[in-house]
Amino acid sequence: MKEKNIISDASILRATEILQQYKAAKANLEARLIENEEWWRIRHQTKKDTTPSAWLFNSVINKHADAMDNIPTCACLPREKKDTDTAKLLDQVIPCILEETNFESVYSQCWFDKLKNGTGCYGVFWNPSLDFGLGSIDIHNIDILNLFWEPGITNIQNSKNVFHVALWDNETLSSRYPATTDSLSSPSIDTARYIYDDAIDTSDKSAVIDWYYKKRIGTKTIVHYCKFVNGILLYASENDPLYKERGFYDHGKYPFVFDSLYPVKASPCGFGIIDAMKGTQSEIDALGSSIVKNAKMASGRRFFVRADGPLNEKEFADWDKPFVHYSGSGDPNSAIMPIDVPTLPAVYVSILQHKIDELKETSGNRDFSQGTVTGGVTAASAIAALQEAGSKTTRDMISASYRSFEEICKLIIELIRQFYTLPHCYRITGNDGIDFISIQNNVLKSPVYDIKVYAHKKTAFSKAVENELACKLYELGMFREENSEAAKICLSMMDFEGKEEVLHQLRKTKGNSIDIYNA
Repeated sequence: MKEKNIISDASILRATEILQQYKAAKANLEARLIENEEWWRIRHQTKKDTTPSAWLFNSVINKHADAMDNIPTCACLPREKKDTDTAKLLDQVIPCILEETNFESVYSQCWFDKLKNGTGCYGVFWNPSLDFGLGSIDIHNIDILNLFWEPGITNIQNSKNVFHVALWDNETLSSRYPATTDSLSSPSIDTARYIYDDAIDTSDKSAVIDWYYKKRIGTKTIVHYCKFVNGILLYASENDPLYKERGFYDHGKYPFVFDSLYPVKASPCGFGIIDAMKGTQSEIDALGSSIVKNAKMASGRRFFVRADGPLNEKEFADWDKPFVHYSGSGDPNSAIMPIDVPTLPAVYVSILQHKIDELKETSGNRDFSQGTVTGGVTAASAIAALQEAGSKTTRDMISASYRSFEEICKLIIELIRQFYTLPHCYRITGNDGIDFISIQNNVLKSPVYDIKVYAHKKTAFSKAVENELACKLYELGMFREENSEAAKICLSMMDFEGKEEVLHQLRKTKGNSIDIYNA
């Protein structure tokens, strides 16, 4: 006798009702995101006679540039000595997976979302169709407009259900799921949309809903996955004998990682630079437009002209004509009088500059962070020191993103543990040339590996400072044989990229002075 499906049409109907409830609770957030997108595109004109400026846009792109200068990578650390070799293998494999998924592009998109709207969201999925059917890990940027969760929660993992809605072309749906052919129509769920330049027709698309939910079985929480469109069930892991008891993902988590900027209570989403700086940017626009308008009025003179005056107005308005005729014997000055436009006091320009400085200061986008130097500062080390001192807020933003990246790496390890039942091969390019390795889930014996996240790239100024430090240490004789003990003590008190390798060379070298450039 065929076992009855747990997820039925009634389940889909109930899930759709829950989705509508989640969507209604998220209306204010969606309105804010759509408005922020207009501010990002410098289309936030608040008054008809106000011209928007790009100071806020400049703050966002500079913070984004800082983030891209510090793209994360990771080191996998074992908790037991026997797992050392596996940890080293993961160290090589995880960067390859990130490269395959074009993580740098995803990281860039999520950072724009984080800065503009306060939240970037990563989706870490298993895609069985990749690698010619072998399957592979897939990482995407998730638009918050298309994601729905339980109102009032702060951590997305605490939500009872999570829904992701995507528009699919009806023809594509029919070819992949023939049972839906007669039931497709315009989207059944009306998700909020940005204001696009192009006219986007959704009449031939349907809203495909990915529904994730958690269940408690004994002491274990498992996550299940269901896909449906227009009330038609496409797949349910709880109806699949392979996943019914264990859940769709063995790690028991939703495959979404949130990276928020400025947190708010009772929401997994924060608010961003645009939210914090809208008011100041509006005042800058209003003041700047008023000053420009006053300059235009003062530079283009206007006159009062008496209706019965004897002056030839066309000749008077034409500055190319040397003579202006008038009739009668009266004084032409009595028929025309200039309109005096009062010039705005210089204090208004000063107020405008103060508002610009306020936006820079509040957003942490100071002049030194953009490479602008004052006071005769020209040394690379001095510029880097000022940049470091003035970029505390940027480092805080990046640290939060690194915590999210750590969670992404943990999900990657868990997906390897669950789905790499067959060997997956990778090409590794290192200092010793190209090597080829393979990994299978049977090597992941330990349930837990610690992840250390650090910057994959460094700014030009940071590199210059470290190069200058290396030269200084070399000139001081720090790496001569007779100074090796003092060098170890000194280096152990310092912190710079590559320090461990230098210390390693100091410890293993005997009888020879060390050339730091070949270390």
